[in-house]
Amino acid sequence: MVQQANSEIRRIHELNDLKTTDWNSAELHYHQRVMSDLSPWLNAQGTAMLGQIISEIEHRGGDRSEHTNT
Repeated sequence: MVQQANSEIRRIHELNDLKTTDWNSAELHYHQRVMSDLSPWLNAQGTAMLGQIISEIEHRGGDRSEHTNT
């Protein structure tokens, strides 16, 4: 399911210089899931980025089922 959308999802290093408001929905949901899985190993910067991603998802309505929308 995510592999089909991967061609639409930019890598995290491509998104680092962009505000999360400029990320598409698929990117937000994909990176939120990956970073949540890795959360025990995230440093302070990674934890802050995950918080920004979650806030942006909530700001957009918080519907995680829309992970393929752009």
